[in-house]
Formats: sequence, structure tokens, C-alpha cells
Amino acid sequence: MPRDHRMVSAVVHLPDPGRRGPDLQELIGRIALGDQDAFARLYDAVAGPVLGLVRRVLRDPAQSEEVAQEVLLEVWRTAARYRPEHGNVMPWVMAIAHHRAVDRVRSAQAAADRDRRAAAAAHTTAFDEVAEQVEGRLEREQVRRCLKTLTELQRESLTLAYYSGYTYPQVADVLGAPLGTVKTRMRDALIRMRDCLGVGT
Repeated sequence: MPRDHRMVSAVVHLPDPGRRGPDLQELIGRIALGDQDAFARLYDAVAGPVLGLVRRVLRDPAQSEEVAQEVLLEVWRTAARYRPEHGNVMPWVMAIAHHRAVDRVRSAQAAADRDRRAAAAAHTTAFDEVAEQVEGRLEREQVRRCLKTLTELQRESLTLAYYSGYTYPQVADVLGAPLGTVKTRMRDALIRMRDCLGVGT
């Protein structure tokens, strides 16, 4: 592991879009063996997309940079856990980033909820507010169940397109799949999600 956080506290910058990126799978294997040079190259390749995803979730620039650094440190610490058979490196890193960002949102929301509960301890929650919370929770659970019915490529494509804001060509590039394949898989995935959720055409 790096001696301190200096390696991941550098200014985050986007890689040159006109240049062919490094072999991330090779780099992650070297990082698992403690290769700091490989980590620096991986950092350059993924820091921009990681920060972009985290900022879309958190909105707050300062918190986003902090969480992005946490993500890159986690990649360093957990590189040995990466398994090529489970998908490409970039979606694996972006999944870590999304998980970290959502955790930060949930943590902040939990703290805010505790404050609100303390302030409203003397009041009874109205029935319609409880019903709305339960309905929202059930809808989220249904979406999660429906996502599990998709193939891995479909899930990754939808996650990158709708949670991360990637365009179809960017999704294809990240997943290393032909653009036509990505478009077809996403169309099929949306149809399957619509049917699973019972949304009318």
C-alpha cells in the first residue's frame, strides 16, 4: 500500500480521449502484487470517470473529491480480489465508486433523519407520509429484483447509462463491446425492466 495518501490526493484529471488507454486488467494484476507504478497508471486512467460518477451522485465537489480518493485507495487495497471472469476492470472500479458514493449519501441522509426524528419526537407522523415511505421502499425493492433478471452486460450497460450518465459509445468503450451490441442489449433490458415492473406501453 502507498506510504500515505499523496498518490491519490493529486489533482484528478481526465485522460486524453484520443490516446489508447492502458491494459487495465494487466495493471490490476500488477497492483495486486504491490506495484505502485501500475497503480499510478491505473489512477490516470480511471480517476476522471470515478470523480465524474461520484459527483453526479453527491453533487458536492469537496465530498466528491474525498470519496473519489477513498475509492482509489480501496482499489489499491482490494486489487487482489478482482476476478476477470466477473467482468472488465472499469465496471468493477465504477461499481466500487457507485457503492461508496451511495454509502456517503445514505450516511448523510441517516444523520439528517436522526436530527429530524429528534426534533419531531413529540409529533405523530401522518399516515399518508408513512404510506409514501413504504411505497417508495417497495418500488426500490421491485427495481432491484427486476435488475437481477437481466444479464450481466445488460445490468452494466443500464448502470453506466442511467446511473453514471454515459452515452452509448462511452458504455461500449467501457465494456469493451461493439456499439451495436450495447444498443441491442440496452433495448432488450429496458423492455424486460418495463415488463417486470408492470409499466404500460
